[in-house]
Order: sequence, then C-alpha cells, then structure tokens
Amino acid sequence: MKIALLQTPVDFDKEKNLDLACKAIREAAQHGAALVILPEMFCCPYSTRYFADYAEPAGGHIWQTLSASARENNICLVGGSFPEWEDGRIYNTCFVFGPDGKQIARHRKMHLFNVEFDGGQHFRESDTFTPGEDVTTFRYGDLTFGLCICFDMRFPELSRLMTLQGAQAIIVPAAFNMTTGPLHWETMFRQRAVDDQAYTIGIAPARDEQGVYVSYANSILCDPMGQVLTRAGTQSCILYGELDAGQVDSARRQLPLLSARRTDIYTLK
Repeated sequence: MKIALLQTPVDFDKEKNLDLACKAIREAAQHGAALVILPEMFCCPYSTRYFADYAEPAGGHIWQTLSASARENNICLVGGSFPEWEDGRIYNTCFVFGPDGKQIARHRKMHLFNVEFDGGQHFRESDTFTPGEDVTTFRYGDLTFGLCICFDMRFPELSRLMTLQGAQAIIVPAAFNMTTGPLHWETMFRQRAVDDQAYTIGIAPARDEQGVYVSYANSILCDPMGQVLTRAGTQSCILYGELDAGQVDSARRQLPLLSARRTDIYTLK
C-alpha cells in the first residue's frame, strides 16, 4: 500500500490551512497514494489560546471538508487532528475517512501534553482539552492500523494494546517541539517499531521559526525492524512510502517477541 505523509504548514487562517491540505491531498492521490495522513492540528495554531476559537463539532466544516476530500480523491484519509467540540468539552481529535467519504475511525488524544521543562517550554493541554478514553484501530485494505496522537505515543502500553488488537502499522499525527524533538522523535518511533514489530508513522507540521509553536517537523516512517525508511526535513513536503503486511509477518516470525511474552506473569489490565 502506498501512503503519503503530508508535512503541511500551519497558518492563523483556518480556510487557508484547509485549502493547502486539500491541495496536498489531491497531489498525493495523483501520485498513487491510497492512504494519506495529515499532521496534528493541521488547521489550527498549536496553542491553548486558539483551541477554543478553532473548535468545531464532528460533522462541521472541517469534518465535511476532510470527508469530501477523501471521497473526491478516492483515498483513505487520516485527518491529522483539530479541536473537536462536543457537549461543552473540547478534544484533540483525529477522524479517519474511507474512499466513500464515510467516517471509519475517530481517536481523541488520551494523554494530554502537560509539561514544564527547566528553562524551557511550558505547555498544558489539559487547560483546554478533555482526554479521550478509547484505544483506536481500524482496517483498510489488507492492513490493520493503530491510531494515536503525539504524546500518546510516549506510552508503550498504548502502542502494545493497539498491536494486540491487530495493528500492523501505527499512525501518529504529532507536533513535537524543539526541546523534545531532537532528543526523542526518531528514537521513539524506531523503538516502538521494534517493540511491536509494526510500521510506525509520524506526521508533523512543517517548521515555522516565527510561529506561536515551533514544530520539530521531521515526519518519519519506520519499518517493523526499526529501520527508518524515509524522513523529512523541516520544510513543507509530501513523503511517500510503501507498507507491506508481509514485512510485518516476516519480522514477527523471525523474531517472535509477541508470542514469547510471559502473560502468565505479566499482562496489561
């Protein structure tokens, strides 16, 4: 399966962001991508000051635009994330749409990014967002995908739960910053790939040094043995890659980590 990772820029203008995303989706589809993935907060500045103002319900304008883009381009679209409003609460949510434009999955970020680095960045998503509660997987083509958002991927329990639910590839719309990105981004995606013997796919916004939040960018695709297959730089771009279920099967057969677990002694509850 050919996939496309859209490392798009983020502006203050929601409509401009949506237009850029739709153009990139169309280009990716024209280049043969069957599954296309947008970054975390692809149409909203990544700042607690803006989340409430940009929030929309499922079925709203952003949702409808993503649905239509999936249908018009005959692709599966993983819609990055945007602030989703429901019943007075706001979630950091990713919607997935099939080639017919119908929603086939939804993930609300479970682990909220509350950090304070000495002499560095301070951020509290929980000031605005409510955490999700679902482990999310979906099937497309001959692959089962796990889906989480950014900080979620730091927790190996979640990626393992997705794997135990059948995930052969884990998709992560994300926006690491310039403190954690250089330290952990590639290491984390490679290690989760090794742990779960699955493809890991990280999709970030392009870097804007003058933005309210400076994304590390460096969108990445790793194979089930932990090798980096492709990695972006900092600029707006489209990365292409191939996923092969046979490669997942081969890795798990040659190095039987999942079957060798001592579930008589330890287990996820």
